[in-house]
Amino acid sequence: MREKSSPNLCFGLFYLQKEIYFDIILNMKKIIGTNRRAFHDYEILETYESGIVLLGPEVKSLREGRVALRDGFGRIEGEEAFLYDVHISPYEKSSAKNYEPKRKRKLLLHKQEIKRLMGKVLQRGLTLIPLEMYFKDGNAKVSLGLARGKRIYDKREALKKRELEREIRRSMKDRDRGGD
Repeated sequence: MREKSSPNLCFGLFYLQKEIYFDIILNMKKIIGTNRRAFHDYEILETYESGIVLLGPEVKSLREGRVALRDGFGRIEGEEAFLYDVHISPYEKSSAKNYEPKRKRKLLLHKQEIKRLMGKVLQRGLTLIPLEMYFKDGNAKVSLGLARGKRIYDKREALKKRELEREIRRSMKDRDRGGD
């Protein structure tokens, strides 16, 4: 004969499962936009996660996915970090359309991170590039990459490497199918 579990135990397990489920949902990243060009044009050395200061209509526009990171870059001025040339389209349903779509936006980083970045950005050829923008726990975040510009021959080398890998995969696939 099967033993019956107590109602308190069942409720506790249900509550625990529900809590875990909501914890998973809240910690997920909802990616708004990515900068695919950054990986082609730059060699990414390090990545940082940063919050960003936005206006209300900008957040609503981001929730619709209306952002372009392609021309964006980060700069450190004094003790603060800023993001430039990231285009967030004006929210159409807003009555307050008085913000500039490409205005400079403050990045929320710890002081130690800003000092570390300042030292690295002052090196020749390094810059901050936005890699992706996403919502995490309901807050808008930007993934920044500390990057060095690729030379033309580096890009050609990367293309040759990708093409070679593609050929290898294709030949392995044909071999597995039994084709010649």
